Amino acid sequence: MAKVEKTLTKSEIQKKISSYGFVIVLMAIVVVMSLIAPSFLTTRNIMNLLRQISVVGIAACGATFVILLGEIDLSVGSIIAFAGVLYASFQFFMPVPFAVIGAVFFGWLIGLVNGWIITKTKIASFVITLGSMAIVRGFALLYANGRPIFGLKESARWLGLSYIGPVPLMVILFVLIVSISAVILKMTKTGRFVYSIGGNEEASYLAGIKVSLYKTLSFGIAGLTAGFGGVLLTSRLGSGDPIAAQGYEFDVIGAVVIGGTSLKGGSGSVIGTLFGALLLGILTNGMNLLGVNPYWQQVSKGFIIIVAVLIDRQRQKKL
Repeated sequence: MAKVEKTLTKSEIQKKISSYGFVIVLMAIVVVMSLIAPSFLTTRNIMNLLRQISVVGIAACGATFVILLGEIDLSVGSIIAFAGVLYASFQFFMPVPFAVIGAVFFGWLIGLVNGWIITKTKIASFVITLGSMAIVRGFALLYANGRPIFGLKESARWLGLSYIGPVPLMVILFVLIVSISAVILKMTKTGRFVYSIGGNEEASYLAGIKVSLYKTLSFGIAGLTAGFGGVLLTSRLGSGDPIAAQGYEFDVIGAVVIGGTSLKGGSGSVIGTLFGALLLGILTNGMNLLGVNPYWQQVSKGFIIIVAVLIDRQRQKKL
């Protein structure tokens, strides 16, 4: 009996380490960065860091739904850029709230189209979204004539530049979207079905779950959050740039995977994605403060993502 109790205790300890290990790593990185870059823990830098990760973090919330299904969406960076140029254009001839809604709507629509094509053709999401990545980026360039759209009204920049107390509004919106996404995934039928489909698609279908519907909805959510991220990016920068957010798809997917969501689907969380986005943001910010070559920064990000995938693979083998 004593042996059983010892085994259970050991199992519980391993579970605790698995649950909180990422937080410990994150805290360790913060400590190291604060020691080697004295300006890292200044209020100004922390607020700048949080604002920088907000766009990627918001898009990563939607991408979490897709990856939980065992799918992938490579079009998020292009959607961010397209929504950004649409917002920059719309705000000239309609009230800012409608410009926001219009730009986000098109992001959502692109996501739905991605999901619909994937479910109807049964072609791998990697292939379909690779194509839509190029198509949407092309539309962004065509719409903006290959040039940034400048001249945003002051009211159109409110979302990206405003503060509530000492905290940037972008950061508050990021936390709000993380919270909403977490509630949907953990407390609604949609969330339960997303986990179920990612865990075993065939069994979910046989259980009566409308697999195609929930896949399409999940891609729509990814498009919606990417679209909103594009609005915030344009609002912050003051222009809608059709070549903005290049490579963001890797940061978005990286944040989700580093945060513990399995590429096979069925396990993970938006809270993990939040920590993944924080880790990438802290590393990038710290390397910028230290003057690390941007090319080496890309190498570092890629290495971290590969390590995260390998860890996930080992975890899957133990299940």
